[in-house]
Amino acid sequence: MKKLAICDTTLRDGEQSAGVSFTLQEKLSILSQLAKCGVHQAEVGIPAMGIEEQRHISAIADSGHPIQLMTWNRALPGDIDMARETGVSWCHISIPVSAILLQSKLGWSKEQALLRVLQAAEYGMNRNMTMSVGMEDASRGDPVFMVKLINRLHKEFGIVRFRYADTVSLHHPASMSDGISSLIGAIPQDIELEVHCHNDFGLATANTLCGIAAGAVWASTTVTGLGERAGNAPLEEVVMAWRHLYGGECDVKPVGLQALGDTVAQAAGRRLPEAKPILGSMVYSHESGIHVDGLAKCRESYQSFDPLELGREHVIVLGTHSGRSAIRHVLAREGIVVDVHTSEKLLRRVHRLAREQKRNVNPQELLEWWGQWRDEEMMRA
Repeated sequence: MKKLAICDTTLRDGEQSAGVSFTLQEKLSILSQLAKCGVHQAEVGIPAMGIEEQRHISAIADSGHPIQLMTWNRALPGDIDMARETGVSWCHISIPVSAILLQSKLGWSKEQALLRVLQAAEYGMNRNMTMSVGMEDASRGDPVFMVKLINRLHKEFGIVRFRYADTVSLHHPASMSDGISSLIGAIPQDIELEVHCHNDFGLATANTLCGIAAGAVWASTTVTGLGERAGNAPLEEVVMAWRHLYGGECDVKPVGLQALGDTVAQAAGRRLPEAKPILGSMVYSHESGIHVDGLAKCRESYQSFDPLELGREHVIVLGTHSGRSAIRHVLAREGIVVDVHTSEKLLRRVHRLAREQKRNVNPQELLEWWGQWRDEEMMRA
């Protein structure tokens, strides 16, 4: 299984989320953590947005973090000039490849679009920029046109990196796999495809993984799935699923993902849902008596991977579905051993409070109840 490479676009597509705006210090903090996690490349902004954006990108370029940087640009000479002035040498240019976007958005034919992107690529290459090309709305694009575009850019300018964008989230896993496989079969072997998936139907992670499994090399992600509309493929989900479900390799270090996710959530002003896959506060918590008992006997019984990879651990919580194993587990951590009669009595109280107040029971509450029961027993004795 090949190694997965990550191009994270939290600082570009992630910040395009409605209501999200990062300060320069927040961007630098996010970038620093992306680098520490081993993310290969970060897409850090759109120079054509204006002076403030250019200033931020230049500061990011000067920060010296060990991570490759990229800017996003339209296929226009002016955009490329602004990108070059930021000091970021990797210049990504994007062009629509679907008839609906070419006609409704730009009023171009396919031939005009091809000419524009060829001219932009030549312009950037002549200014010593490393060029990559994004195919916007590729999921609705004409495959024949995309093959022609890739082959021309590769042959004439040696460009090897192309982004296949599911811009409006119209792929499902099977169609993504078919689309990437067909495209790879018609282009030179040294081409590196990147898949960029949106999450409107909750399939961004699945579509990304299927695209990589079908032969793409790069996954475009955002931390926590931040992005326009329903967001993008979450970095943490793609990385962990590639490792554990596909048995693939990736240089990203899981142990830093929790802190990275927390940083992005805070900067974006968006609380992470408790059940958010990989990073949610409750995703390694267990209440069910059957699960708690199984975990106590063998961790692999109810875990797909060890949360220690992320610096997390399993947490036993007390509630309406708890069993005696959970009672014994919580008390044992305090060096307290109880018999069946005592654990059953405490369990009934846990169930009653959890039902009445619709919440979990705090371990400290259990300890207080045990202390009360112990004192009562001593007085009776």
